[in-house]
Amino acid sequence: MAFEQLTEYERKRLQNIKRNDEVFASLKILSKASDLSAAVKRQKVETKSYKVSPQKKVKSETPVVIRRSLRTRGMPPDSKGLTDDFAHSDNKNSKSFSLEKSSSPDLEESSSPDVSGPISFKDAYADRSESGSDRPLIDAILSVAKQNHCGLIEEKADRVLDIEKKPQVTVCVKPECDENLSEKCDLGSLVKDCDGSKACKDEFSGKHDACSSDLMKGVVKTEKSEHGSHVDLGSLTLKPNNIARLMPGRILIAKFFPSNDMRMIMAGNKYGNVGFWNLNPMQEGEDGIYLYRTHTGPISGIEVQQSCLSKIFTSCYDGFIRLMDVEKEVFDLVHSSEYSIYSLSQNPNNVNTLYFSEGQGGLNIWDVRTKKFTTECRLHEARINTIDFNSQNLSIMASSSSDGTACLWDLRRMHTHKPKPLKIASHKKAVHAAYFSPSGKSLATTSYDDKVGIWSGVNFEDTSMIHHNNQTGRWLSSFRAVWGWDDSYVFIGNMRRGVDVISPAQRRIIKTLESPYLSAIPCRFHAHPYEVGMLAGATSGGQVYVWTSSQESAEE
Repeated sequence: MAFEQLTEYERKRLQNIKRNDEVFASLKILSKASDLSAAVKRQKVETKSYKVSPQKKVKSETPVVIRRSLRTRGMPPDSKGLTDDFAHSDNKNSKSFSLEKSSSPDLEESSSPDVSGPISFKDAYADRSESGSDRPLIDAILSVAKQNHCGLIEEKADRVLDIEKKPQVTVCVKPECDENLSEKCDLGSLVKDCDGSKACKDEFSGKHDACSSDLMKGVVKTEKSEHGSHVDLGSLTLKPNNIARLMPGRILIAKFFPSNDMRMIMAGNKYGNVGFWNLNPMQEGEDGIYLYRTHTGPISGIEVQQSCLSKIFTSCYDGFIRLMDVEKEVFDLVHSSEYSIYSLSQNPNNVNTLYFSEGQGGLNIWDVRTKKFTTECRLHEARINTIDFNSQNLSIMASSSSDGTACLWDLRRMHTHKPKPLKIASHKKAVHAAYFSPSGKSLATTSYDDKVGIWSGVNFEDTSMIHHNNQTGRWLSSFRAVWGWDDSYVFIGNMRRGVDVISPAQRRIIKTLESPYLSAIPCRFHAHPYEVGMLAGATSGGQVYVWTSSQESAEE
């Protein structure tokens, strides 16, 4: 009865189940499965587990080779890197490099140069067109260098004539003084005309002893004087023709070429490129922009040799220092290291010596002629970001470090293993810059603790901590406050696309330079050493902005 109440589908289903059971029974599958399961359980019970010690590996006769990078072995890289083609932009408001579209913004790195030796201008120059040439740049630098050399010769000739007209000059240095004192110390304030008498010698010796004893005790005495500003802040303007995209990527350093005969900016970026921008090109229709691929990492320093303007030193995080010799048209390899080089400077008192920081807190003094170290010492616990010299006494050097301090040093006592600083300026976080004022009587420090420090007074004991937002993040270069053309103002960028002007006398920000043409945040600055009112600012996008004084333009 129940079977008759089922549907046709249910009856078929029951029939299939019955038929399958009969097939399994005939094959004896269920009984074999139960026997196999019992055998497996019995085997597990009878088997005992023992801890087997691993077999000792036989030592290979071939030695283990420790991996080392190509750079530490002095070999060129095994890859040519990424191509970096540039096309000139027709933007009427600015001169610039424009990059071709790439799949990723990080692919702007230029191809790596051959780091094993010298690099010719031809191989390093980044042509932007088939007819592109760096000959105008070479001719301009050589012309300025020749004029500067002739000027030095005339100046020396004038000095010789003056000496012949004046009485004999006798310099008296006591035997117990440092043997390098006369070479490294600025003794101009101590040397005077002397007739060789005992009274004159005693007068000079007394002044020399006072200077030496003060510096040995860590005292740097300066005279108090008022400095008036030679530029009106309201006259500083940014014009469209003074804006250029000099290179791709973040600019880490930007400087004016140290000459009043040519307005040119030198810059280095994170990809190892060194660029030049001649604001007044010799030929019409040219933008005056020239780019070279000389290093494989971020550029950390650019220094022009004052005695010969055709020689330019560049340093890089890749551990190399190169000399750009414009006369030979080659980038010579001056020094190579397995550690990164974070800053580079040259004492105006000694043009044959380079000062550069290496690794974590190390300072090296390198003789360019002998290609050897004269001094190697560790000054800080972390990397040294800047090196600067006091214009009033070139024996005094300032260093800023990521260990949170900026220190003053006496170069005549750097030969010791652990030299002691004359002064320590402390911050709560990393100090990105420490620069002397043009008179040498004040020191400006920039720290990541959102402070700009002004250290002045007789022994740099008067401290002013001025609040400033220095949190630039990972995509922007850190802010570095720089002095203007006298001791009146300090310039530093801000996160609102402006330039803050700090007055050390008023201990506050007194003005912000703004412009509708300023489309990016300027991070690194430099004031022209010979033209008052000319200020350059560089951004992390490769742009360079140049402020000029409207008063100067009106006079022209």
